[in-house]
Amino acid sequence: MTDGLMSKAATMEIPIHGNGDSRRLAEDDGLEQDLQQVMVSGPNLNETSIVSGGYGGTAEGIIPTSAIKGSLVPSHPPRRPLISPSPSAASRIASQAVAASGSNLHQPHSSPALAGEEATRGIAVEKFDVVKKWGINTYKCTKQLLSERFGRGSRTVDLELETQIELLRDTKRKYESVLGLARALTHHFYSLVQTQHALADAFSDLSQKSPELQEEFGYNAETQKLLCKNGETLLGAVNFFVSSINTLVNKTMEDTLMTVKQYETARLEYDAYRTDLEELNLGPRDATTLCRLDAAQAHFQAHRAKYEKLRADVAVKLKFLEENKVKVMHKQLLLFHNAISAYFAGNQQQLEQTLKQFNIKLKSPGAEKPSWLEEP
Repeated sequence: MTDGLMSKAATMEIPIHGNGDSRRLAEDDGLEQDLQQVMVSGPNLNETSIVSGGYGGTAEGIIPTSAIKGSLVPSHPPRRPLISPSPSAASRIASQAVAASGSNLHQPHSSPALAGEEATRGIAVEKFDVVKKWGINTYKCTKQLLSERFGRGSRTVDLELETQIELLRDTKRKYESVLGLARALTHHFYSLVQTQHALADAFSDLSQKSPELQEEFGYNAETQKLLCKNGETLLGAVNFFVSSINTLVNKTMEDTLMTVKQYETARLEYDAYRTDLEELNLGPRDATTLCRLDAAQAHFQAHRAKYEKLRADVAVKLKFLEENKVKVMHKQLLLFHNAISAYFAGNQQQLEQTLKQFNIKLKSPGAEKPSWLEEP
């Protein structure tokens, strides 16, 4: 069977003449088209051939695979002619395949870059919107504030609440003055106690070195030590008074005033958007104006709700602050009076009883600076 195929291939040999170039070019074009069709639909293994020589050689080296497989694979009738592409067609198709594979390789790498770029663009747009809203709000509030200062704009006023806020600010200023004076008293009295302590030590030393004046120096030293002890007790009471006033002024009152500042800012924004809405209502009614009017109405309602909420918060905080202030000051003023009276009356027992009454614990003289053995 193989000898028959070889003889058949030998009989199909086509001689090459000088005028066969045009037929060969036509055959090359036909083969190129067939090869492109095979690249699209896929090769048929039953119709391929093994070429042992280069292109343009004799047909003696071409052996169909269907003849080799013989009994193993059932033969099928060939549906396409045998294809042997020209070098130019093969190189062109190979370059197209490489370009296609290259584009497929670069495609997965481009999608993360595009996603990152879109995310960055989204963040930038969001920041721009925030800055834009802040700029518009600041412009409207500044315009409203200047209008109120120059008497050309109207403002919303709650007379009762404004009176309470002004009273709170005045009370805070006066309490700050009392706090400053109490701190000055503490500082000066601390210096007095230290001087009395030094004077008692000096009298004690002189009583030992002056036998003729030992008794006089002795009872003066005892008097100064007693005054120093009572002074330290009074300092404990005054320090407690200063600490309580400081908490009331710089924490409780300051917290209420922070809410008042938020309320005043909300009031200014509310009036600004109210004025903007009134100006739009007075203008012409076209499609653009109606859209702006709806947006202005929404902003006005939002700022109105915020203003009313903060106004209620300020009223509640002012009420609780007044109750807390009366309670704290009643206790502290009673402590201050009893401690000062007992000290200058020389009543040590009453002074100590005053500190026990208000649960004030005095620190020992060396408690502020621990020894080097107790230091971490």
